[in-house]
Amino acid sequence: MFDWNDLKYLLAVARHQGTAAASRALGVNQSTVQRRLVELERGLGQALVQRHPSGYRLTAFGERLLPLAQQVEQSVAALTQQVEAFQRDVSGVVRITCPEPLVYRLSNSTLLDRFRARYPALQVEFVTSDKYLDFAKGEVDIALRSGDTEDNALVGRKVGDSLWAVYASPKYIARRGQPHGVQDLQGHDWVGFDDTMARHRAATWLQQVAPGAHIVATNNSVLGVVYSAKAGVGLAALPTALGDAEPDLVRVLGPVPELARIWRVLTTPELRHTPRVAALFDFLVDEVEALRPIITG
Repeated sequence: MFDWNDLKYLLAVARHQGTAAASRALGVNQSTVQRRLVELERGLGQALVQRHPSGYRLTAFGERLLPLAQQVEQSVAALTQQVEAFQRDVSGVVRITCPEPLVYRLSNSTLLDRFRARYPALQVEFVTSDKYLDFAKGEVDIALRSGDTEDNALVGRKVGDSLWAVYASPKYIARRGQPHGVQDLQGHDWVGFDDTMARHRAATWLQQVAPGAHIVATNNSVLGVVYSAKAGVGLAALPTALGDAEPDLVRVLGPVPELARIWRVLTTPELRHTPRVAALFDFLVDEVEALRPIITG
């Protein structure tokens, strides 16, 4: 079989009646045109051109093949136009998942306003969850995640650091006192995550440093833990971006090095090249200096 790409050399020689003019039109060396024509003739098993004093002329077989080659050229041009139009079509909906507290911060920043101004036909839809949603199931297009991910198929970029510390309300401190180190944690009441978040790093860390800690309330979201801690229920491990911003909470320990992770913007290799997803992904990476204080406080 022949290489379809070699048809363009046949077309150029037919139009310009010579390999020198054809090479200039194609932007390649004359030897390249001659070599590709030879390869095309070898693949087809027939001579396509003959050299004459006045230039190159098509053989009878070349003349029969010419209109078919022109059809291929037209089809390739139409295909290219469709691909370019698809790449320019940055419209529709792009779904991004992130913890619920980030939605408020992002929505009230100028970041999304600038994105909408650049891509007015593209709508950003938040899918809020403290759990890692499944890209394979089509649940989301982009994720803003802090912490480790077990999905090695994802591609991403670092956009910030995630620091965690231990917090309590003044009401709790007045009632139970304040821990002065990790050694004091086991004797306190705690607000933790329920079984659906059992693998969260904060839950794992607490089991390691205070295996006998008294869990008095559980939640399935970081925001739920914040509310319980503010109510004075117990101590809570929280992102510093949230805990430090709460006037009803006091940082009593940390930041905790074992809980430190990085923030990433993530997607799949396939979605990374989809225009609507690439638009938001690249925007967040380009705007990392504006994004970082939003996610880290």
